Amino acid sequence: MGPKTDDRGRIYLPKDIREPFGERYRIVELPSHVALLPVADNPLSAVEDAVGDSLSGTPSDELKAEARRKAREEIDAEREEHDGRGDEE
Repeated sequence: MGPKTDDRGRIYLPKDIREPFGERYRIVELPSHVALLPVADNPLSAVEDAVGDSLSGTPSDELKAEARRKAREEIDAEREEHDGRGDEE
């Protein structure tokens, strides 16, 4: 069994989970579940480390728009999957 909430709704994450992912998380509500996404201490550095200089010269507005578009696609796909499962039950 995984972590539970306490009487105040707090979740305790065991040390073996926190060590590789850190202490800060963003809670994301999806149609079928809730996800905890780790937040880097310096998010910009984390992105730069992940993609290198492949984004250099790309305006931040374009990057934001593309990230939002991809996030919407993923959420829509999750909703379709969730709604389709509801029909089978």
